[in-house]
Amino acid sequence: QVQLVESGGGLVQAGDSLRLSCVASGRTVSSYAMGWFRQAPGKEREFVAVISWFSYYADSMKGRFTISRDNAKNTVYLQMNNLKPEDTAVYYCAAAQGLTIAQAMRPTKYNYWGQGTLVTVSS
Repeated sequence: QVQLVESGGGLVQAGDSLRLSCVASGRTVSSYAMGWFRQAPGKEREFVAVISWFSYYADSMKGRFTISRDNAKNTVYLQMNNLKPEDTAVYYCAAAQGLTIAQAMRPTKYNYWGQGTLVTVSS
């Protein structure tokens, strides 16, 4: 079993930056695909970014968000710059093994999820 705990969310203004962290425990996740998803009120869970042997981003996040990992700390990060009000959502970290890029964009392909951290961007 893998347990995931996100942190780093908060209330910021448009144009600000935040760095989200996702700490894994229970297993070493260095070989796992680690994804970030988000869910805004009344909307479906949306793919944000994934890091595995590749890194891949949703189009609307390219150039603003950066995903990275520190295997020594069993931690994945999401650096979010130039935040916009439409980025307001609960952000979730997820883990799975053996995903292709196409699979990594689908939340149903992930086995493990964190509880989420709320990001609110005011205009």
